[in-house]
Amino acid sequence: MNMPTETKQAYQEKVKAQLDKLNAQIDELKAKADQAKADASVEFNTKLEELYTRRDAAQAKFAEMQQASEDAWHEIREGFENAWNELGKAFENAQRQFGQ
Repeated sequence: MNMPTETKQAYQEKVKAQLDKLNAQIDELKAKADQAKADASVEFNTKLEELYTRRDAAQAKFAEMQQASEDAWHEIREGFENAWNELGKAFENAQRQFGQ
C-alpha cells in the first residue's frame, strides 16, 4: 500500500481552509435565497438544506479524522474525501441551477 507523504496536520490545515471557504460560499447562496422571489426561494431552500446536510457530514468526518491516531487517520481520510466530493457536487449543482 502506497501511503501518502502528507502529514495529518498539513492535510487538516488544508481541509479546514477548504471547509471555511465553502461555508462562506454557502452563506452567499443563502443570502441570495433570502432575496429571491417566493417561488424561487423554496427551490433555493431545498438546495441549501442539501448543502447543509452534506456539509455537516463532511465536517463530522473531518472531526473524526482529527481525533484519529497518526496511524489510523489515512483510513478515515478516504471517508472524508468521499463526503467532501459529495458536498462539492451538491454545491456546484446549486451554483449551476441558480446561475452563480
